[in-house]
Amino acid sequence: MTKLRVGLLFGGRSGEHEVSIRSASAIALALKSSQNADKYEILPFYIQKDGIWRSGQLPQNVLESGVPLQTEDSNTQGLSPWQFPAQVEDIDVWFPILHGPNGEDGTVQGLLTLMQIPFVGSGVLGSALGMDKIAMKMAFAQVGLAQVEYMAINRSQVWSNPCIFSKLGDEIEQKLGYPCFVKPANLGSSVGIAKVRSRNELEKALDHAASLDRRIIIEAAAVGREIECAVLGNDNPQASVVGEITYNSDFYDYETKYSQGKADLFIPANIPAEIAQKAQDMALQAFKSTDAAGIARVDFFYVEATKEVLINEINTLPGFTATSMYPQLWEKSGVSFPELVDRLIQLALERI
Repeated sequence: MTKLRVGLLFGGRSGEHEVSIRSASAIALALKSSQNADKYEILPFYIQKDGIWRSGQLPQNVLESGVPLQTEDSNTQGLSPWQFPAQVEDIDVWFPILHGPNGEDGTVQGLLTLMQIPFVGSGVLGSALGMDKIAMKMAFAQVGLAQVEYMAINRSQVWSNPCIFSKLGDEIEQKLGYPCFVKPANLGSSVGIAKVRSRNELEKALDHAASLDRRIIIEAAAVGREIECAVLGNDNPQASVVGEITYNSDFYDYETKYSQGKADLFIPANIPAEIAQKAQDMALQAFKSTDAAGIARVDFFYVEATKEVLINEINTLPGFTATSMYPQLWEKSGVSFPELVDRLIQLALERI
């Protein structure tokens, strides 16, 4: 049987470069498992932090070591970010596992679409909506999904004259109050986020967010348990069991999410059956409303006092290590890690 050549694309220029390597290493192992080894041949492609694409033994070394290649240590003479290795022509299906900007925001998806080769995950529209927190929330609102109050602003409002900036702070305090969260709209689910409790903290957080992104979102804090549901499929997606995340830090920031022992995952979540069903239904609705495909994790706040389930966000390319929430949710739903990787590739081929 002829093996499908899977282009495992990882690394990238975002702040989640190291997480991408860990996800890619886990996927590579799954593709080499007994149930997948006869079906797939892995061709790893590593995008350095400077944007240079590498193929051959170097990406394999990065996968095995788990250590990013330092730009100053790489021999890239004569190479440019817009030049691709010759092996790109050999790929039958791409498995991009690039987290953050230039990886899950529709940019690389557009490139792969132009290559006319199928790829795992959402296309340009679904990826862009899943990355931009403002556009995402507008899509959720359009289909009536309950969510926290929020305000969308841009950099020019923050870096304006003191009078305008002061009025902006007044408006945020009046509409959202404290505590609230200030987030760059397009830096991923955990990057550059600040929880603020005072005007001084708010102003500093807005200035910092404006330095990272042109678009900024401010959200009211939700007092609720954080639950998550994984989605798998294309036009007829399926929802996994619902899991819960607990942690001791102030909020689920980047360090908490990706540091061993900083957070605890409970799968399935100890919540009423009707709440779990509601989260699953909302996850599928969110998936369809953003035109997601293949893979997504949808995050919620469960407010026990009122029995409300509020959608937080959809992540169209979630962490994919063996200990990440997405594969663990499917493991508890009866889909093993190797089977999950196989199904994602088949879903990519289905969308040709």
